Amino acid sequence: MTRTPYRLTLALLIGIGWLSLPCATATDPATAVKETVLQGPDRVTLKVRMEGPSTADVPLQVVCYFRYTKEGVKKMQGAPVELDKNLGGVIGALRDRGEFQGDELETALITPPEGSIKAKTLLLVGIGDEGKLSLDTMERVGKVALREAVRLGVTKVAFAPLIRDQGNDVFKTGDIETAVVRGMLLAYDTERRLQEQGLAKEYKLEEWRVEAGPTYFDETVAGVKKAIDQAQTAVKARDSKPYSSKNK
Repeated sequence: MTRTPYRLTLALLIGIGWLSLPCATATDPATAVKETVLQGPDRVTLKVRMEGPSTADVPLQVVCYFRYTKEGVKKMQGAPVELDKNLGGVIGALRDRGEFQGDELETALITPPEGSIKAKTLLLVGIGDEGKLSLDTMERVGKVALREAVRLGVTKVAFAPLIRDQGNDVFKTGDIETAVVRGMLLAYDTERRLQEQGLAKEYKLEEWRVEAGPTYFDETVAGVKKAIDQAQTAVKARDSKPYSSKNK
């Protein structure tokens, strides 16, 4: 079966130390953002870009949280603190009341109050106990985020792991990004295959942003390149036979 080429823009950022830097392609230096463009599987375009979860103008913003503990709240700084402040404290209230604990792959979908952040919808994804964080978990988070985007029918998504901002540095930022992006690319490849076989509704992801601060920009680029290589290898190794016996 012939695969249909498609394009996906991925903007990558890390949730700490937000700063706008000049970009050669920007026309207004005051609003310029540093970017690096990469090519992924199936002609997917990935854009490594500096931006924060409070300012990304997208239909869906995704952020991650460890399982709630009082000690964890005390360690939190930077982007998640600013995000919740802009939202009027809704995330903190959900977590304090035990209504979003942050268990692994637990989700909560929020419509931000008007004038709070630029994203139209905010998805919280739990990553479980901080002491049990794994790269396998982050790959699953990438898959969950992509599939939620498909369910909602949104074509542009921003993603911020916010792990450094929660005081955790067990894994390198580049390794976190490799896991998340690999999971997202593989989930999107599955989605495209399902569509080609008439087993899923039409959907095309136009842009994916993973938010990151300037300190880890180069490390993020390296992590995304690694994810592209790994996803390309995995996609080539996938079984090409139809999923259903009714598809010939």
